[in-house]
Amino acid sequence: MLLGFEHVGITVSDLDRSLQFYCDLIGMKLILRKTMPRGSGELAFVDMGNGQLELVCPSPAVVTPAAALEPTRAGIRHLTLAFTDIDATYAKLIAAGAPSIEPPRDAHNREILARVAFLSDPDGNVIELAQRQSQR
Repeated sequence: MLLGFEHVGITVSDLDRSLQFYCDLIGMKLILRKTMPRGSGELAFVDMGNGQLELVCPSPAVVTPAAALEPTRAGIRHLTLAFTDIDATYAKLIAAGAPSIEPPRDAHNREILARVAFLSDPDGNVIELAQRQSQR
């Protein structure tokens, strides 16, 4: 029996920098940080409120940023995080240096979401900021 969403893992190049982005800027909470077996890197789990994000930093560190996924290629396109006010959240993240992909706009799927915005985390992973209709 399915219980629900548990976690998603992403590879990062600098665990401290990623924890600053996801915890200090976005508001997630660090649950666990540890060295991986055989010293092959570090990992951290952060609480997203309704699931977890696993940040994996191999050793030696990754130096290649995440590649953008072409529209016709299968794969994970983005990580969507829900906020009560994406305009304020987007402005805070851009002011902190997060690269913008698309500023806040009305969502195409208005049946579900009111507004969305897109930016990158420190490693180029695409983050969608979402604001539900009920939060407007």
